[in-house]
Amino acid sequence: MAAGGGGGGGGGGGLFAGFRALGRYSGHVPHVLRYHGRHREFYVATAVGRSVHTYNVKKLGIVAVSNALLQDITCLAADRMLIFASYGDVFHAVARNKEVVHTYKGHKARIHLLQPFGDHVISVDVANVLIVWDIQSEEEYLQVVFDKATFAVSAILHPSTYLNKILLGSEQGGLQLWNIRSNKLLYSFPGWGLGVTTLAQAPAVDVVAVGLVSGHIIVHNIKFDETLMKFQQDWGPITAISFRTDGHPVMAAGSPVGHIALWDLEEKKLISQMRNAHSTAIAGMSFVPGEPLLITNGADNAIRVWIFDGPGGTGRVLRSRMGHSAPPTKIRYHGQNGEQILSAGQDGTLQSFSTVHERFNKSLGRGSINKKKSKKKGLQHDTMALPPITAFASEVAHQSDWDGIVACHQGYITCTTWNYQKTSMGIHKLRPEEFSKNKPVDIYATAVDITSCGNFAVIGMSTGRVDVYNMQSGLHRGCYGKERAHEGSIRGLAVDGLNQLTITAGSEGLIKFWKFKTKDLVHSTDLSSSPSGILLHRDSGILGIAFDDFSISVFDIETRKIVRKFSGHHGRINDMTFSPDGRWLITSSMDCTIKTWDLPSGCLIDCFLLDSAAVSLTMSPTGDFLATAHVDDLGIYLWSNRSLYSLVSLRPLPADYEPSMVILPGTCPLEDVAEGEETCDEMIEYDSPEQLGEQLVTLSSLPESRWKNLLNLDIIKKKNKPREPPKVPTSAPFFIPTVPGLIPRYAAPEQENDAQSKVVNIGVLAQKSDFYIHLEEALSTNKYAVPLNVLKDLGPSNIEIELRSLAPEGGGSVEVMLSFLRMIGMMLNKKYNFELAQAYLALYLKLHLKIVSSEPSLLEEVSRLSTQLEETWIHLRTLFNQSLCVLTYMKSALL
Repeated sequence: MAAGGGGGGGGGGGLFAGFRALGRYSGHVPHVLRYHGRHREFYVATAVGRSVHTYNVKKLGIVAVSNALLQDITCLAADRMLIFASYGDVFHAVARNKEVVHTYKGHKARIHLLQPFGDHVISVDVANVLIVWDIQSEEEYLQVVFDKATFAVSAILHPSTYLNKILLGSEQGGLQLWNIRSNKLLYSFPGWGLGVTTLAQAPAVDVVAVGLVSGHIIVHNIKFDETLMKFQQDWGPITAISFRTDGHPVMAAGSPVGHIALWDLEEKKLISQMRNAHSTAIAGMSFVPGEPLLITNGADNAIRVWIFDGPGGTGRVLRSRMGHSAPPTKIRYHGQNGEQILSAGQDGTLQSFSTVHERFNKSLGRGSINKKKSKKKGLQHDTMALPPITAFASEVAHQSDWDGIVACHQGYITCTTWNYQKTSMGIHKLRPEEFSKNKPVDIYATAVDITSCGNFAVIGMSTGRVDVYNMQSGLHRGCYGKERAHEGSIRGLAVDGLNQLTITAGSEGLIKFWKFKTKDLVHSTDLSSSPSGILLHRDSGILGIAFDDFSISVFDIETRKIVRKFSGHHGRINDMTFSPDGRWLITSSMDCTIKTWDLPSGCLIDCFLLDSAAVSLTMSPTGDFLATAHVDDLGIYLWSNRSLYSLVSLRPLPADYEPSMVILPGTCPLEDVAEGEETCDEMIEYDSPEQLGEQLVTLSSLPESRWKNLLNLDIIKKKNKPREPPKVPTSAPFFIPTVPGLIPRYAAPEQENDAQSKVVNIGVLAQKSDFYIHLEEALSTNKYAVPLNVLKDLGPSNIEIELRSLAPEGGGSVEVMLSFLRMIGMMLNKKYNFELAQAYLALYLKLHLKIVSSEPSLLEEVSRLSTQLEETWIHLRTLFNQSLCVLTYMKSALL
């Protein structure tokens, strides 16, 4: 939905960056309907938190999300070009559904009404001050203060064709018609003694519908001040009114309980009722001009398009976008493609949200004891509704054959199955046989898991009992332990990937391992504290255990030992999730932090702080997203794993690391992400030293072509010697010369006989090279790094020329030859550029062996080098032999 910023960590590695929010569509603010002339399409805008979401009516697809305002939006209005959104005593104009272009400040109290009015916009606050603003200049054009005791403004309308005039409704019941240009009260309507909640323009000129707090709707002619008709609804105050304009004289009125009444204006009677159109009050309602479509939205996080194409005049849902109407409590990725997130909410529903597109979202409905009875009674009076789901497990294997989801409910003994393919509640109710008739109050299911094959469900009870059921038949297949598996209540359970082991955790502080098939106890481990939950990574056999003392342990189910212990949270651990490869354990806590622990190194590598605690989190099976659900928040938030697409430092965080606050995605602009990435990349730049340690033999980073073939250069030159000298092509003149005469003829090219001089300038050979000069200097300074760097920059042929020129017959001297040997000695002492030292020395000995053997000083230096080389090589050879020995043993021994 909303692409957003907020990289995780803020200097703590930044492993996760805010990506987008899922499942947020509408709030308590009425929507606005707009027509785009160039696109020839209707758009509906809703206020979601601090942003404005714009959808097209044709497909109800998200078109744009505005930049976030500073606070939650409380009022919304729109004209042809701009959307006006207010919070507190300020309101903004949003252009192109995206950026804020105007800000209007001047009110002293909260704005609760907005009305676009040509080049002006009218705003009314709760202190009863009406201000008319010039849209472009942002200046006040007019300010009118009403007496709250006699006329508290509660509704505003610009009557059609009434130039410069607005109609105001009051809580006292009276109406006033004002001319804004001349600032005059033109007429006062006495009203009906009941507060006005809404005003709507009828298709007929001069006719206005007035909604009252009593549930009455008055259709009134304001030109003659006479009531044309009067209707009454018994569902409380009128929240919204809209008229059909496609040829049918129908008026729709909304109510606080979510019902819609449809009234026939010709017959002056009720046509039909649309009960439970929303589970909360109808916030906004508008018929699409010229079409049989009604758009409604409510605080239940739903926006619906109804079509009136059937008999009886009632509407059916054509398109809808809906999320949870109460905060989600548990979220888990479904399947292995990382595209669906199952979410259970406090509203009792189980829903599936797609990370790809909203059109793939599914609602599996609300849990019910008896679906038929629930349908008869309706949403409001449903006594058969099950409590909210507290835990669930899903598996895609066999989901097309039978139910693939099992869930346990808050304080309820019966576990339910759900079918993802049919998007509905399943056919089985799983509970122990002795409780099939009488339902105990104090015994309830606490934990569930489903096997990887999708055949069995394992359910843990508050009494410590653990049962196994068949998912296809719903039959009981045994229980663990004689009567119960644990003394305390079951805090968590898991089945391994091959259905060999069942792992159960009890509140008494024990973790038990059972044979899945025979139900025999295999092993029991006493924990240091009472576990609050467990999570198994099936592929690696790693078990994460969260404790009541806010610590976390990692348990290896193969060796049955605790392999890692983590502490750092300062609140109850709400949820855990593993990365797909099992390297990271990500935990969320009531201290509002989300921490990522690296299991191989046993370190905290990422931590970020949020303004509301994450009650549940889950990592995508593909590793691209982390999804979180938060306290008192209807949305599911996606965080992208930055290690997949940028360089991220995974160095351990210090013990006193203070995480920075991160804004939830979908509520801050994209630019923040780029800034965060730059700072992270600066932080993780690492320059590797030339040598990690002086005792380590270090090779140079030069390519092999620079040193490997130095001894074979003469053979290579023979092979590459050309058979005949290359011919220089004669250069053609720009203008081709011609012979003078009557008939134009081209002149024959002249033969060039410029023979190249064979005389060699001796002065060129007599010059000393840079390498030679630096070697001479090193005799006195004993610094050989500079000549070595010069030699490293040369190619193989140049290296050979430089080494030949060291000999006296090549223009060198014995002292410089000695200096070269000392340079090799320095390289062997420091143990760096090791392969270069070998190659250079080999070439030197090949070229100057006769001179070295005849000079005592050179001979002494060479013998010293020989012992040095031997020591280094014996040490290296011992290490190589040890490594080869271990490798051979690992490959051949039967371990």
